Amino acid sequence: MPDGRETPRARLVGDLGEIGATRWNALAGSDNPFLRYEFLRALEESGSVGGETGWIPQHLAIEDVAGALLGAAPLYVKGHSYGEYVFDHGWAEAWQRTGHEYYPKLLSAVPFTPVPGPRILVAPGDGAAERRLGVAETLIAAARQLDVSSLHVTFLDAPGIEAFAAAGYLIRRGYQFHWDNRGYKNFEDFLETLASRKRKAIRKERRAVAEQGITLQRLTGADLKAQHWDMFYALYTSTSDRKWGMPYLTRDFFHRLGAAMADEVMLVLAFRDGAPIGGALNLIGADALYGRNWGGDESIPFVHFEACYYQAIDFAIERGIARVEAGAQGEHKIQRGYLPVETASAHWIADPGFRHAVADFLERETASVRRDIETLKGFGPYRCDEASQ
Repeated sequence: MPDGRETPRARLVGDLGEIGATRWNALAGSDNPFLRYEFLRALEESGSVGGETGWIPQHLAIEDVAGALLGAAPLYVKGHSYGEYVFDHGWAEAWQRTGHEYYPKLLSAVPFTPVPGPRILVAPGDGAAERRLGVAETLIAAARQLDVSSLHVTFLDAPGIEAFAAAGYLIRRGYQFHWDNRGYKNFEDFLETLASRKRKAIRKERRAVAEQGITLQRLTGADLKAQHWDMFYALYTSTSDRKWGMPYLTRDFFHRLGAAMADEVMLVLAFRDGAPIGGALNLIGADALYGRNWGGDESIPFVHFEACYYQAIDFAIERGIARVEAGAQGEHKIQRGYLPVETASAHWIADPGFRHAVADFLERETASVRRDIETLKGFGPYRCDEASQ
């Protein structure tokens, strides 16, 4: 990344504290809460990454001779492919069947977070595109230096797609589900844009939650207390134990998140007879509400839909937030107003033959993904006149 004066120095940093909040956040900005130093550092300090987790921080830092941070990327050495939401297990198995080792690999991502956003952090303004390309190329140099099989960059924003494609990475397509705020005055205003049958179904679900004696509480900022995080962590670990066997995030992470970023958090808790039975964690960005983690008893009818989807829509309308990003998977989201949106990841494969095989697979997969998106949009709940807007 030449700046016209001195050749910058690129290095890998195993502790984000070495870079510091001021320098990191100057490039990350405040639009996307997951790129904030406070979020990534909470993952490290809480033990959610590092140690024996298979997520070893090796963040890229590009500095000038005076130590100013010119470019950066969140970066991890991975010993597995869990917690990524862009699935490459098939690639790993294929490469290992040829007698090669797929792991360790490099991953530029926000751990456990399928949220599109910048992965290349540079100062905005003139020359930003050139600086992003420089970071993308420097990441390849880091992968070669570490002698890993591959380098993966997940959930890219549009400038990131452009930079990684220009640097020769393979681009992979996927999709997730977003709800768009079309200037609704309230939840009922949103419902009026739906087809009659879909509108009635959502009203029935919300009414059923109330009739079960379930109350919901939305908490943000100073209203978030330590006991709320303890409640949510118990719900989160209970769900993780049932579904995946091991929770990714530690109790300490949630407390650190609340201490450092309470104003960017919206926590939904559902209670019955005074006891917490469900919870949904959301983070607030500049133009989006990001639905992240759920915990609770899914045998209780409709509480998951209410806590995760309807409360998020309500909050976004009240705050004038442009969209709610509900993450990957779950076609049931479509009937609740969340439509498929294309996502992208970038992949660099060290071995030319393996790269060729992956490229061939991605060409066919991309066509399939785009057909799926168009098909799924056809199942949306909106009236025909609204769907065309």
